[in-house]
Amino acid sequence: MKLNNRRTILVGLAFLSICTFWQMYDSVMTLILTDTFKLNETLAGAIMAADNVLALFLLPFFGALSDKTSTRIGRRMPFIVGGTALAAVLMNLIPLLDDRYAANPGTGTLVLFIIVLGLLLVSMGTYRSPAVALMPDVTPKPLRSRANAIINLMGAVGGILYLGLAALMYPVSKTKGVGHVSYRPLFFIVSMIMVAGVAILYLTIREPKLGEENRKLEAAHPEWNLAEVDESGNEKLPPAVRRSLGFLLASIALWFIGYNAIETWFTTFADKMWGMALGDATLCLTIATAGAICSYIPVGIAASRVGRRRTILFGVLLLTACFGSGYVYTLFNNTFHPALYALFALVGVAWASINVNSLPMVVEMCRGSDVGKFTGYYYTASMAAQTITPIVAGWLLKHVSYSVLFLYSAIFVGLAFFTMLMVRHGDVKVEAKRGLEAFDVDD
Repeated sequence: MKLNNRRTILVGLAFLSICTFWQMYDSVMTLILTDTFKLNETLAGAIMAADNVLALFLLPFFGALSDKTSTRIGRRMPFIVGGTALAAVLMNLIPLLDDRYAANPGTGTLVLFIIVLGLLLVSMGTYRSPAVALMPDVTPKPLRSRANAIINLMGAVGGILYLGLAALMYPVSKTKGVGHVSYRPLFFIVSMIMVAGVAILYLTIREPKLGEENRKLEAAHPEWNLAEVDESGNEKLPPAVRRSLGFLLASIALWFIGYNAIETWFTTFADKMWGMALGDATLCLTIATAGAICSYIPVGIAASRVGRRRTILFGVLLLTACFGSGYVYTLFNNTFHPALYALFALVGVAWASINVNSLPMVVEMCRGSDVGKFTGYYYTASMAAQTITPIVAGWLLKHVSYSVLFLYSAIFVGLAFFTMLMVRHGDVKVEAKRGLEAFDVDD
């Protein structure tokens, strides 16, 4: 059994689109809220958490809805195409309203900004779960860690596309001392990247045909399924599998609490603590993303040999150590040192080890017909965490100190190590070939 590299890369274009957007959103939106609209950290954090509140409801709903959808172009593709098109239009209104408020502050502009932002977040929520569920739809269970390595690689490429754009377009030389920074060119370019990626996906992937082929393969291998089917045809997990799923979802929530705090607040932290501009701060995040990009394929191979669970545990320990080191450094230094670039590279390696394997472990516990629903479970856990952490972290930064950001993240990621030790299912091992042979494509 071999993984189709080309097909997996094309499927990953949807995730590239998503990650490009969210990387920009997390980096720029806090600056817009605090610099243009003059909101304090706690209120800005609450608004930043709004997408995660919506996601708690939208992602499981649309994931399960896409499971039951049947169209000529597939069950996931209508959500992916429609959601991307709507988001591309709405996101370009955000910097226009930002510029308008900066030039002439008014309640009407603020209200319109909030309405457009809400609609934008809803549009993104309609297709995230279907986009992520597309990979397991067309990939056999034993190959999903390897496939997810490529999917995450594509997501990282999307993230680094944004980070590169931000670093080039908004260096400190162009932003320092400027009363208001316009982000219109940045939002437009990112929207075009999203549209182009999804257009290529739509034109190259025949979802109905590929999904049916994978369902037949899964039916021929009942030993792959951990779930049981009751008399009415509904999926039922054995008690031991349910316990593993519960501890796995708790682990996902904990490491997302830690990691998302850095994603949301690092650019502001770097400005306040180290005097760094957006472009300079995003370079750190770029290096972390580059570390992840270099690690995704090796991590996928490693997971097939030593197991998904062990690979995740390694990543959790490494990420905890990195965030703990960042906290210790901040205690004794108020300027950025280039040696920290190595630390951010290790953050990328750690996050890749975790991220490549967590979703496959979740969907490993379900039948093919319920992939969207279980993908929704994954996002319920991750988004619940990301709903809490921008608010809590923002409050701590305002009322305690910006220096606690890395400590906060280290504590929660470290707790995930202990919950992950309780996970006993979803860790399918596959004998892997050496090197690139593990990713050979069937002719």
